[in-house]
Amino acid sequence: MSASFAGKVVVVTGGASGIGEACAAEFARRGARVVVADFNVELGQRVAAKLSELTRKSSTRHSAERAQGHGPHAAERAGAGIGERSTGYERPAGDALGPAGGLQDGTARTRATVGVLTREPAAGERGDVIFIPVDVSDPDSVEAMVRETVAAFGRLDVAVNNAGIGGESNPTGAYSIAGWRRVIDVNLNGVFYCMRYEIPAMLDSGGGVIINVSSILGSVGTAGAPAYTAAKHGLLGLTKAAALEYAKDGIRVVAVGPAYIDTPLLAHIDPQTRERITGLHPVGRMGTAQEVAEFVAFLASDAASFITGSYHLIDGGYTAQ
Repeated sequence: MSASFAGKVVVVTGGASGIGEACAAEFARRGARVVVADFNVELGQRVAAKLSELTRKSSTRHSAERAQGHGPHAAERAGAGIGERSTGYERPAGDALGPAGGLQDGTARTRATVGVLTREPAAGERGDVIFIPVDVSDPDSVEAMVRETVAAFGRLDVAVNNAGIGGESNPTGAYSIAGWRRVIDVNLNGVFYCMRYEIPAMLDSGGGVIINVSSILGSVGTAGAPAYTAAKHGLLGLTKAAALEYAKDGIRVVAVGPAYIDTPLLAHIDPQTRERITGLHPVGRMGTAQEVAEFVAFLASDAASFITGSYHLIDGGYTAQ
């Protein structure tokens, strides 16, 4: 039986697409109250509204089944809570690219385009899933995201720090200064800003779990992506330091490292390139966003309560070569 997150509050940055969207859907399916946080307001609102509607329908259906004394979980309803409710949501393969350094989930760009939400969510927004816009490269925006999460749901239990960008493809000697700063601001500084404000909220909640989405490039390198590689390596150091600092406070901090994930962003590539990328993985295929989401949910669950400060590859054997 999958772990239930009933009563838990989860925030997912980069939650409007790809791995982030799959994670948001997985936590919602398991009963959590979820914040989809993303720079893309239109897409984020759409995902949150869809997940919220699906979870409401699922909750209504399960309530009716319990009242009638039947349904797929009738025998375990006494102790299962929300448990295994299914949203019916088709979880798409996301937008995370592998070691080539392309766009990962939910980008965080400049705040000039999207203003920061600085009001308390209205009553109509208080559902199982809500959307909060965020630019993770802006600490004020991140602080507002955490503050509004707590204002909406009263606590913070799990954070999936997933937002990231790939950046330009150039060797170190030709990499632009602006491009370097942008990737570091989003992929490394952005995760620090998230943790900086998530940790105090989790301390107030009595503990929690932070899952940082790194990459296989947190452990290996690739030509043409020095900024992305440096940021993902740095993310692992940040994960380990925070895990040691807050272990006795009931906060676990871990990182995951996906390889190439089969996503809509890869749909445009030619068959030869797809075959080459697929061949990089000993298992003979790319991963899916749902595979990552299910492992993230495991790491966030009580079943993983002895796991902290560690880095978990989801790479089909890529780094074992």
